[in-house]
Amino acid sequence: MRILIQRVKRASVIINGIEKREINHGMCIFIGITHGDNESNADWLAEKISGLRIFEDENGKLNLSVKDLEGELLLISQFTLYASCAKGRRPSFTDAAKPDEAERLYDYFVSKVKSFEFKKVECGEFGADMEVEIINDGPLTFIIDS
Repeated sequence: MRILIQRVKRASVIINGIEKREINHGMCIFIGITHGDNESNADWLAEKISGLRIFEDENGKLNLSVKDLEGELLLISQFTLYASCAKGRRPSFTDAAKPDEAERLYDYFVSKVKSFEFKKVECGEFGADMEVEIINDGPLTFIIDS
């Protein structure tokens, strides 16, 4: 599994042009799933997110986690995190997991993250047409592979 974390002042997702879900100060997390990923990958990443210190303390040091700040999370499935642009001009998505397996693991990951009882967790919808709006704070962006 691969996640891309952006520290945000706010973020939102519009799903299929209709439903809007939004968060305030926290993290927008894009989740990519590849072949062979399993629940232990999801568990490890959820734990990592919970304690990742990417927010400043009173001295300006990155010493606080999203839980410390009672921040919010927006989780978005993103199969293109496993795109390869090495050959040709069209990205290859063969490294992304098949949709049925990816959706199962994405749902597991979402439930695992929610079990940490963050202030607020919003999610996109797997396989839906989504418009994501982000106000990046910093900007700070991190990629973590399990």
